Amino acid sequence: MAPEATALRELAPYVLAGGMALTVLLAALALAGGGGVPARTMKRRLARVAREPQLPGVPRRVGGVRRLDPESGFPTLERMVRALMPRPQKLRHRLARTGRRISLGHYLVACLLVMALDAAVALKLFGLSPLLALPQAFAMGLWLPHAVTGWMIRRRTNRFLTLFPDGIDLIVRGLRSGLPVTESIRAVGHEIAEPVGGEFRQIADGLRVGATLEDSLWAAARRLEIQEFNFLVIAMAIQRETGGNLAETLANLSQLLRQRRQFKLKVKAISSEARASTMIIGSLPFVMFGILMLVNSDYVMQLFTDPRGMIMAGFGLFGILIGLAVMTKMVRLDV
Repeated sequence: MAPEATALRELAPYVLAGGMALTVLLAALALAGGGGVPARTMKRRLARVAREPQLPGVPRRVGGVRRLDPESGFPTLERMVRALMPRPQKLRHRLARTGRRISLGHYLVACLLVMALDAAVALKLFGLSPLLALPQAFAMGLWLPHAVTGWMIRRRTNRFLTLFPDGIDLIVRGLRSGLPVTESIRAVGHEIAEPVGGEFRQIADGLRVGATLEDSLWAAARRLEIQEFNFLVIAMAIQRETGGNLAETLANLSQLLRQRRQFKLKVKAISSEARASTMIIGSLPFVMFGILMLVNSDYVMQLFTDPRGMIMAGFGLFGILIGLAVMTKMVRLDV
């Protein structure tokens, strides 16, 4: 009985990890099919409503068509997120800043998949107990999608700041050639690449449906949350109230934004040595851990099997995180 009990005890982590992964996979497959009414069915309903005869004195029925949320890929999961989170709109706004069509359901599925994979790796490769593996898998599932989302936002912001002065110069050339500012904004939407072109196309669409220029610009500023774009909105709002040469104001703003970007790049170049030292020092403990795992894994695994080793590893990781946070704060200069 002892060998059988030992074998069952060894198989328990694998069964637990496999069950978690299978549960998440089945939930994702089951919820993926509930994305609302198909596009073909919606088009058929719209065509049927359009063909309905309108009798004299009888208003046309408008309550039979329901507008679908274009981001509703997993409606059941999104309802769960809205019920559990205090402010789901803030997370939806953060996902929209990435420039991708990521819904709350997709984000939650990504978190669950990361949790399942991390738990499987911790239980299978490192042999951690479920009491230790599941909490760190939960933390990793919350942190990794958040970090990836932040990286996507930073990449899109950098791309926007690179092309934004070119868009302002195009508006300036349009104003100097006699075009109104609305036509110059439409030209930016068609001539400048993404993401600048897409944002200015949304501004032009707002103007086309009757919104004012100032409201459309402030709506774009709330979507982007970029300080440089706020400069443009404030400059155009002040010029509209006080008057003056808008082309000259925007030309000065474009030059200021280019100088600001050049100064940021200069600061980044000066602090590159300190940032490289931070990355090297921060990665050394993990590199040495990987080398020791390849040379003598039994010796290293005592940090995870022995309670004293777990305490030492916890204090060591905490110290590494504190040191990385301090060094990162020292080399990060806000301009």
